[in-house]
Amino acid sequence: MHIAFLTPEFPHAKVAHAAGIGTSIKNLVTALVNEGVQVTVLVYSQKTQEIIVENGLSIHLIKHQKYKCLGWFFHRKYIQSYCNSIIKKEKIDLLEVPDWTGITAFMNFKVPVVMRFHGSDTYFCHLEKRKQKWKNYFFEKLAVSGADAFIAPTTYAGQVSAHLFKVKKRVQTIHYGLDLEEFQNPHPENFDKGVILYIGTIIRKKGVFELPVIFNKVREQFLEAQLLLIGVDASDVQTQSSSTWQMMQQQFNSVDRENVQYLGKISYDEVQQYIKKANVCVFPTFAETLGMVTIESMAMQKAVVNSNIGWAQELIVDGESGFLVHPENHDLYADRIIQLLQSDSFCERIGKQARKRVEAKFYINKIALENIQLYQQLINKGRINRNGL
Repeated sequence: MHIAFLTPEFPHAKVAHAAGIGTSIKNLVTALVNEGVQVTVLVYSQKTQEIIVENGLSIHLIKHQKYKCLGWFFHRKYIQSYCNSIIKKEKIDLLEVPDWTGITAFMNFKVPVVMRFHGSDTYFCHLEKRKQKWKNYFFEKLAVSGADAFIAPTTYAGQVSAHLFKVKKRVQTIHYGLDLEEFQNPHPENFDKGVILYIGTIIRKKGVFELPVIFNKVREQFLEAQLLLIGVDASDVQTQSSSTWQMMQQQFNSVDRENVQYLGKISYDEVQQYIKKANVCVFPTFAETLGMVTIESMAMQKAVVNSNIGWAQELIVDGESGFLVHPENHDLYADRIIQLLQSDSFCERIGKQARKRVEAKFYINKIALENIQLYQQLINKGRINRNGL
């Protein structure tokens, strides 16, 4: 079996960008390789054209091409041509593609195509109740119509996406997974008391504008609380501001602001160290498909106070392996954080249950086998169709 992944991001020093989607793909392809599956990763819109072979994995960097006219079309056709040449040359059996921006609109491939609903523009606009550009929906809808099968990281994300795109085929839920060997915290009892950690893009849809109000309420009961934020600063769609962080700072009162630290983007290894040091991790997001940082924090035996919207209910058992609270319910959100900060034993107990939850639901070795089973079914079906049987 030879599987290829088309993606705009992948964690590698030579790749221009990588975030949660890239991390989830890397976790999966590494596990697939360990199971004896041959894997090729095709990363489009890159600065250079290059092939990297390492650790049993082939990574193709597809250079972004510029055109004077109809660039959106010819760019896609260039990617299609490159992919089909590799599919033929390397005898690839199946191609997995993302839903974001409908990159595979107007593309035709010579193998079965499975689309994973990582989170389309259509999906996020729906969750954020934000108006979508018609062309974005057009591209994504066309790309969806060209897929042979669909996967979603949560049942919620799959159901919403299927409804928005009027998908008649079954959307199979296969969670993102973690290599649990890479997420070890042998001494969860050691942490910095009062540190509340947020990891993620500093952007409206992640609920960052709720944090100043929540943090203020926490400090009314727990004066030693500190808020630490890690992630890339983003522009704000609603106000057209170039910096969400600048807007966010203005919402803290002057006394609380002294207990807030923003580190910006840091290395993946450093993030793990900050998770270990945190007392509580918070993710008050309004729009997500699963949330890699949530399950990564849980794997590190951290008590998490998470959004309670749709997808999140598949990650955490409320009150057992973490807490689920709507981001706009500031009083309850703050109360849950305070409850954890005030009792070390309770916080550690929740953290241990969080680790068990991840081991049961998000262990990448189990996830990889689920993917292999689906891939094999689609490959066999494709062969039958080609042979006319």
